[in-house]
Amino acid sequence: MPTLSDNKFARRDYEVIEEIEAGLELFGAEVKVVRAGQMKLKGAFVKIVGGALVLVNGFIPKYEKAAVGPGSSIGGYDPYRTRQLLVHKKELSKLADAANTKGLTLVPLSVYTRGRYIKLKIAVARGRRDFEKKSILKKRDLDRELRRELKR
Repeated sequence: MPTLSDNKFARRDYEVIEEIEAGLELFGAEVKVVRAGQMKLKGAFVKIVGGALVLVNGFIPKYEKAAVGPGSSIGGYDPYRTRQLLVHKKELSKLADAANTKGLTLVPLSVYTRGRYIKLKIAVARGRRDFEKKSILKKRDLDRELRRELKR
């Protein structure tokens, strides 16, 4: 299960409550770019639109070797297009309930492969305030210092 892309700031900015795996619906050329590890999740978010789960603002650059010109399916390619996520109905209803709960949001954590499929890990999360982020960083630094001292 190699990780292809990671949302590095998600775990710092949000407190993860629950994680769910979703399939990612992509074009053929996008699959090659994602497998090459060029997808970026910074600033991306997940929301429910018209009864479907979608990834908004996820960046997948244009595949350089894709055919360009008349008749090409990739002609007017938008790297930030909204991409549909594939989950079971039961999971979708659970995510809809969580998204409607005050203070909770849906955040993409990482993109990885499972066999031949590309999956997206979604988190139901609660946003952290600045002082909470600082206290977490301070605790991590203290733990690192303690491990360093115990090593000596």
